[in-house]
Amino acid sequence: MRVRAGLFALIFAGSLIGLVQAASAPATVIACGGGTYENSDGICIPDPSAPGGGGSDGGAIPAGVTAVCRDGDYSYSTHHSGTCSGHGGVSQWVTS
Repeated sequence: MRVRAGLFALIFAGSLIGLVQAASAPATVIACGGGTYENSDGICIPDPSAPGGGGSDGGAIPAGVTAVCRDGDYSYSTHHSGTCSGHGGVSQWVTS
């Protein structure tokens, strides 16, 4: 029984040390330029909330847009899941 308790204590302590090391490791920061942001894949894509990046102005759909949201905003999402979730959903998927 003591061996099990000691083994558990070693495993638990090792887990805590790993968590502390992971938490203290410096995060990799990708510097995306103005008007862009880092998506969940770590890719810099146009920020629809940036000036000129959001809504339809009645002209052609800007390059790189993957969906038009129901409220007229554009999305540059690389995944279907969650695209336009804060904009009433997807009105139209745009294909290249």
